Amino acid sequence: MSAPMPVDEWVPRTRVGKLVKEGKITSIHELFEKNLPILEPEIVDYLVPDLKHEVLDVSLVQKVTDAGRVTRLRVLVVIGNENGLVGLGMGKAKQMRFAIQKALANAKLNITPIRRGCGSWECTCGEPHSVPFTVRGKSGSVEVVLKPAPRGTGLVAGDVAKAVLRYAGIKDVWTHTEGETRTTHNFAKATFNALKQTYRFLAPWDWVKVTLR
Repeated sequence: MSAPMPVDEWVPRTRVGKLVKEGKITSIHELFEKNLPILEPEIVDYLVPDLKHEVLDVSLVQKVTDAGRVTRLRVLVVIGNENGLVGLGMGKAKQMRFAIQKALANAKLNITPIRRGCGSWECTCGEPHSVPFTVRGKSGSVEVVLKPAPRGTGLVAGDVAKAVLRYAGIKDVWTHTEGETRTTHNFAKATFNALKQTYRFLAPWDWVKVTLR
């Protein structure tokens, strides 16, 4: 796998990519609102240049072939802008650099918006610092419950969940976990799935926006 192509040299291969490169789509949120698929990582690079990333886990995996056992590195990466966008991706390769590149590309294709709010009855600041209501996510044996917390509480969660929440822009939250949380991939995926549930319902402060449309 070669190094990522600079955005200026990017040649779109999909209709959505061409619309983005031509300037007809200028915001990634416009893609989500119109339910347009993100099939090229460069679309995210073009629309969200301030993305950050962190490697959550590196492990060795083996595959049995006719030539014997092939060992590769498996990398889990989280990306986000710490302002309502987060993605999770995994990549496999013989070399660390290529595995990280694959994981980043996969995370960009899985990027999703997160609804934030101030859902705690103990806090009435109205700022988007926590989750708007209790959400639940599951992956494998791991189940994660995210509960709204008042401002100043911080991220009461395990290290893996903290990273995913931080890159999503969540600053205060209570969490409850069940299952084998030592499995980093399932722990991160369960947290990610819980965050996606924030768009499952409309909160009262979103009613006005829907009515105006």
